[in-house]
Amino acid sequence: MTKERITLARYGEEEAVRLLKANGYRILARNFKTGAGEIDIIAEDRGVISFIEVKTRSSTRFGTGFEAVSWVKQRKIAKTALIFLKENKFLDKKARFDVVSIDASEDKPKPVLLKSAFELDERFAS
Repeated sequence: MTKERITLARYGEEEAVRLLKANGYRILARNFKTGAGEIDIIAEDRGVISFIEVKTRSSTRFGTGFEAVSWVKQRKIAKTALIFLKENKFLDKKARFDVVSIDASEDKPKPVLLKSAFELDERFAS
């Protein structure tokens, strides 16, 4: 990853944290990594554990941040989320997957939150 992309990603995550806190989320973890993958932000929102993928784009030429969360990425996030839930004894809590997308090509980039951006189903079982 180039220095510019790392800087853009960090900027996006900071903006996402500000948005989430402003919306009442309580940040539990950032950049949670396992052998299965990484989750950018894990937070609690009104008793629900939210696993948040942050996508910051320098342009939308190749699609929006929301579109960049492919099925493969969703599967990695879901597997990593299950590990987090088990490690923290949160298997009895409700959980969901949110995405924050930021179009950094705009003059004043604004993070946009999509709650329940995708759901678990049988695809995640294997």
